[in-house]
Amino acid sequence: MSIVVLQLPDVKGETESRPSECPYCQSEILQRWGGSLKRVRDHEVKQAIVYRYRCTSCRRTFRDYPDGIDRAQQSQRLRKLAGLCWTLGLSYRGVAGVFAVFGVGIAAMTAWRDVQEQAGLLKQKRIWQPVRVLGVDGAWVLGWGEKQGVMVAVDLGPGQPVAIGYVDEKDPQKVLRWLKPLVKRLGVSVLVTDDLSSYRGMAEKLGLEHQICQFHVRRWVGKALHDLKEQVPEEWLWVLEEVKELLGELSPTGNRRLFELWKQIPERSAGRDQPLTPLEQLRHLLIRLSEHWTKYRVFDWQPDVPWTNNGTEQVIGRMKMRSRTVRGYKVWKGMEASLMLAGSGTF
Repeated sequence: MSIVVLQLPDVKGETESRPSECPYCQSEILQRWGGSLKRVRDHEVKQAIVYRYRCTSCRRTFRDYPDGIDRAQQSQRLRKLAGLCWTLGLSYRGVAGVFAVFGVGIAAMTAWRDVQEQAGLLKQKRIWQPVRVLGVDGAWVLGWGEKQGVMVAVDLGPGQPVAIGYVDEKDPQKVLRWLKPLVKRLGVSVLVTDDLSSYRGMAEKLGLEHQICQFHVRRWVGKALHDLKEQVPEEWLWVLEEVKELLGELSPTGNRRLFELWKQIPERSAGRDQPLTPLEQLRHLLIRLSEHWTKYRVFDWQPDVPWTNNGTEQVIGRMKMRSRTVRGYKVWKGMEASLMLAGSGTF
């Protein structure tokens, strides 16, 4: 049986020691400058003593809060718990209802602010962490009355979202403008995407190695071969079987064999305005696979690169599951924060 351990911040009603230095000038000589009783919203600690100190060097004063307490009325533990409850599927009113059972009264809007805060903390935590392998994919989420296109970038090491952009995947120029500073800031080396042709151009412009998701490749190639099996002349059916074998093995010399097969098939004789014959479609398929063969095999010589983009798909799946229960987002800020928190699946 799996056991899940939740680590929430400790909350104390009083500090156990004096501050070691001034937060402004780092002087170690401090004078206690009074104190006050602060009311706290928490299911255990209801009030805390907050002492004030004065630095003898810079003459500035500051408050020294106990563990789990800060300037906010709610404790850090309660705010984190609100974000966790929302991630697990509760609505904002549901979070407020759960807290009311434990004698803590908060409004639904307060729960919303707690969720935005936790999402902001996650974003700040990951914004400068280096990412070597970045998974990118588009998604459609209900917002302000209709489906909105967003781009999701995921660190495929821990499988956590690092950025969400209000960008339609169908617009390559906008996607590139969103992706370029992100790649530079995170130090990305490998891009993992589906087989959309625009991603291949982006990877080249950004100077990245490009791993194309094998799931997408095998799905569209399998469908194409299935359709061609009923159309190509019988003497060429062996080519279809060999393509299946090559795609299953993904050998380093597979592109050469595909090119040899391509040369064996007769060239197009009809005009350009005429539709492709089944044999010409097979010829086009062979050269396409041959040209992009190395992009299907990056995982073979780089062990930390996954062979599919399933990590990104899983994050998007969590986002979509949560978005269906909120009945659509109202503003982009709320959508970005909520998707980031829901996609992480953890704190």
